[in-house]
Amino acid sequence: MGEYKTIKYDLNDGLLTITVNRPEALNALNSTVLDELSDAFSAAGADGGVKAVILTGEGRSFVAGADIAQMAELDTIALREYFLKGIAVMNLIDDLPKPVIAAVNGFALGGGCELAMACDIRLASDKAKFGQPEVNLGIMPGFGGTQRLPRLVGKGMANYLITTAEIIGADEALRIGLVEKVYPAADLLGEAEKLARLIMSKSPIGVSQSLLAIGRGLGADLKTGLVIETEAAVSTAASEDKAIGMKAFLEKGTPEFKGR
Repeated sequence: MGEYKTIKYDLNDGLLTITVNRPEALNALNSTVLDELSDAFSAAGADGGVKAVILTGEGRSFVAGADIAQMAELDTIALREYFLKGIAVMNLIDDLPKPVIAAVNGFALGGGCELAMACDIRLASDKAKFGQPEVNLGIMPGFGGTQRLPRLVGKGMANYLITTAEIIGADEALRIGLVEKVYPAADLLGEAEKLARLIMSKSPIGVSQSLLAIGRGLGADLKTGLVIETEAAVSTAASEDKAIGMKAFLEKGTPEFKGR
């Protein structure tokens, strides 16, 4: 992990806040931002001191999308590499064995919506806006939008949002299941931290294995998903956290999990 130009990396008592910091460009995802997000999330995954992550944006935007000014200059081969880089970053976030909460403070359009969807949980400001407007530009979602959006909101709604390029507000995003909670803008980061610390109080083994089972199971049929769940559950049953948690329950105490 080095010095970053386009993001902020703030670790406080186990909670890491990563802030996309290009407010002059509404935090658009250029290659530098993608590279720095990749580095930051790789570091978060490897750092035992990081227990949970909040991802947000500086200023009035979460991430307004991919960097169109940069994309307009790229040929087909370079665009393919750009899309693959974006997909790799989204997959890295999606696969992180620690909870990642998107605190969507403003515009989450195109690549920004795709970035939020790669997180485990999405909280939104009442001022947030969501959409996949790529077809307005003669392109289509290329950072996972056609795959993650239908998994969250269903095929029909995903078809509607992607083909119409409609921008929706936070309340509509909540109604269709794109976000889990909506808060007043001034309360968003505080509520995200409260949620993160609540999750951090649980068994890290239980949390990480639950996230793994959910993520892998969604890509499988039900019976295969149940096999994935069983193997994950068995790994938690063999953990020190299991002994700690059950002992505390039986003794009516508060467990102090070790994450092993």
